[in-house]
Formats: sequence, C-alpha cells, structure tokens
Amino acid sequence: MESQNLTCSICIERFKDPCTIPCGHSFCRSCVDAHWNAQHKRGVSFDCPICKHEFAEKPPLSRSISLCELAEGAGSSGRSSREGLAAGAGAGAGDAEPCHRHGKPLVLFCHQDKMSICCECAVKECGSHEKIMLEEERQKQQTILQKKEKDVEKLIKETEKNILDLSENISQANVTLEQTSKWVNAKFFSLLKSLAEKQVDTERFLEEQRHHTMAEAQRRLAELTERTQELLENKEQIRALGELPDTELIKESMLVKVPEYEDIATEVNPNLQERLSGVTEVLSRLSKLVLEDLDRAVCTVLGHDKQASPQDKRPVLAVVPSPAASLAPGLREGLHSHRCSLTFDPRTANGHLSLSHGNTRAEHLSSGPRELPEDKARFDHTWQVLCCQGFHQGAHYWELEVSKPWAYVGVTYESIPRKEKGKRCMVGMNELSWSLQLDEKQLSAWHGGRQEPVSAPPPSHCRLGVHLDYDAGTLTFYGPDQSRLHAFHCAFTHTLFPACWVGEGVSVSL
Repeated sequence: MESQNLTCSICIERFKDPCTIPCGHSFCRSCVDAHWNAQHKRGVSFDCPICKHEFAEKPPLSRSISLCELAEGAGSSGRSSREGLAAGAGAGAGDAEPCHRHGKPLVLFCHQDKMSICCECAVKECGSHEKIMLEEERQKQQTILQKKEKDVEKLIKETEKNILDLSENISQANVTLEQTSKWVNAKFFSLLKSLAEKQVDTERFLEEQRHHTMAEAQRRLAELTERTQELLENKEQIRALGELPDTELIKESMLVKVPEYEDIATEVNPNLQERLSGVTEVLSRLSKLVLEDLDRAVCTVLGHDKQASPQDKRPVLAVVPSPAASLAPGLREGLHSHRCSLTFDPRTANGHLSLSHGNTRAEHLSSGPRELPEDKARFDHTWQVLCCQGFHQGAHYWELEVSKPWAYVGVTYESIPRKEKGKRCMVGMNELSWSLQLDEKQLSAWHGGRQEPVSAPPPSHCRLGVHLDYDAGTLTFYGPDQSRLHAFHCAFTHTLFPACWVGEGVSVSL
C-alpha cells in the first residue's frame, strides 16, 4: 500500500520530483506538465487526471517535500519489488498498470499479440508465446524510437536541403527558359528580317535586270523598225526606176545597191539563272531546312508522330529526304484538283518498250527490241520513255500503276541524253532529271546520279502519285495510300516532262 502511495497515477512509476495540484492530488512534475500541455494544444480546459476537477487556468505546481523524502527512502525496497515481479512474485505489483481483464499488474509483453499482459494472461492465454519483461520491451522500444527520431531528423535535413536545391533549380530553370526563349525569338526575328531584306534586294536586282533587258530589246526593236522603213523606201526607189527609159534605167540600175546591215539579235535572254545560281542554291537549301528539317524538329518537340529521315548534307540539287506522312483530306482533295491527263510519246520510246491503250501503257517486251524508225527524240540504249506533255509552270498531279517494283519514275528536262550507252541517259542519273526508284527491298531517290534511301518502306501495291509544283520548286511522290514518300526541292529552269524507266517484264500504266 505504501508503494502505491508513492506511485504517480500518470506514468505508473515512483514519483520523480512530485508536485501537488490545488485539488490535493500529486503527480510527477514532468507528467502533469505534459498532461496540461497536451490539453492546451487541443484547446480544452485544464483538469486533474484523477478527479477531473477543472481549473480556469493552468494551476501553479508546488513541490511536495514529504513525498520526495518518502520516494527517496523507499527506493531500495521499490527496486526489490520490481525484481520480485520480474521473477514472477506478487510483491511490488502496485507499481505496474493493472490488466483490464484480470486486474493484476501488467508486467510482461507478448510478441505474438503485441500487447502488455499480466502473469495470469501469460499462463492462460499466451503460454506458448514469446514473452519479455515489460520494462525490457520499453527500453528496447525507446532505443528504437531514438533511432527513428534520428532517422526522421536526417530526413528533415535532407528534405530541407532538397527544398533549398529545388528552389535554386527553379530559379535557374526560369533564367534558362527565359534566355532560350529570347534566343529562339531573336533567331527567328533575325532570319525573318534578313529574308525580307534579301528579298527586297533580289527583287530590286530583278527589276533592274528587267528594265535593262527590256530597254535593250526595245532599242533593237526600234533599230529594226527604222531599218524596215529604210528598206521600204529603198524598195520604192527601185520600183520607180522601172518607169525610166531604157538608157536611164540601165544607168540608174547600176548605181543601186542593196543595203548591208549587221545582224541584230532577236533573242531576249536575261541569263538570270546563271547569275542567280548562288541565290537559288541558298533558297533551295533554306526551303529544305524550313519545310523538312525544321518542321520535323518542331513536330518531334511537340510529340507528333513523324518518321525521321537522314540528315541531308548534299548540294542544293541533290536528294532532299522527306518524312513519310499521311495526307489530310483537304490536301488529298488539293492534289486531285491538279490532276492532269498524260500519254507516252512514241517518238521517245526505246525499242524494248511497247505502247498500248492509247499510249497510256508502256510494257517491256521479253521478246527483244522491235525495229523502229530512227528519231532524234528516241532513247536508243535506255529502256525509257517520256510523256508528250511538258510543264513549265503551275501545279500538276498524275498517278502511275507499276506491275512490279523494278522501275524509275520521275521528270526530266527535254535535253536529257538519249543516244549514249550507260546510266547517264536514265532518269535521275544526271543533273537534268529527278526520279524515285522502285525496288523490292527499298525505295531510293535519285538526282545527278546520287542515291538517297527513302525512309518509307517499299509499297506492297505499286500505285504512285506524283505532284509537281513548278513555281514552288517541289516534286513530291506519294504512296498507294497517298502518304508522302519523298520530296525534292529545286529551282527548275526548263520545261519538265514525266519520264519512266521500265525494267524487263514490267509494265507502267498512266
């Protein structure tokens, strides 16, 4: 009973620095302080943990000197009691919290049930369970708590450091994004400004050349007109001599001389292509960079699904890769609005090719070449044929059906070689023509004898569409599903004729 009177009802242990509150009950100073601090945080009134007497404000704590002396004097006997409890004895059990089922002190901890138990619980309910003295489990858990507290403190420091680092990185990212935005905008602005300035300069040059060319042509026209007038007058004089008597006619006729003039050129050729070759080269490269590379790069950034193609580093009129992409309905309708009718030109057809169906089908005969009349337009050694129709302006679209993938289709200038042996006469194998090669393994684009693999797979069905925008300088090939296979960007200078090279056993239909 004496031991129970020296036990704090809050911590169920012997008093440590006991204090008495106004209602008369005593507790450890730290225990009652912790109790009232918890109530203050919850916003409830202060009360006594035993009798629940409420106080208007936090009561002052008075140290109980008598309880201090009794607690210190009973120290040795208290320790003996706890040791007896650890051995299973009943002496000193008043120091422990009572079991709510059996009313006996909770002196053990059951690991399986994870709860505090009394001696009766240990015998009746937890006989086979692993048990440990409650005080030992408390010390063990306090050690674990101390470690957890250190771990939490470490996490707090790491989190605070991460907050600091993230804040600094956010500031740096804002600076970087702002700098990048300024750089990109400045580049676009600089390019647009430069393009506008160079466009004005080029237009001024073209206007000067037009004025100079027209002035020179008008001067020659005036000179020829004046010459015509002189000749007409000379003719009238000659006619007048016919009315003279014989002697005078003979005499005057011997004095008549036909005027001699120097030749005046009638061609009006400003010869701008050669002088503007540098400009057209840069514009062709720029068209490729903006319409192909920049478009693909922006689509990649935005996450659009565009198939990449190799970086083009070839000269201006070399192959320009183009990503495969499906056509929007509006673009498809736009293509068909440019549709044109074509026929093969029999004068150009090689002897191995037979034309039929109103010259809209060219077939490579396996029986060998036919005897055909000589013609300067004919391809003597190349299995090739051109179309009758040529284009020097505007947009045009046509389709071809190829029986199997062994052919070259494209366009060429009229001046393509026709009488030589070797590949130089084939469409795409010279600087005068552009073509798409159909092969079972891959598609290839050709110009100037230079090959560039096309990233799109060979079409299983050999139906191709060809779109020529002469003024824009683009030649685009489309697959059977009207997906874009490849595009050339060039500065066209002469009339372009659709052309086909047809392999053995293959037929091409327009």
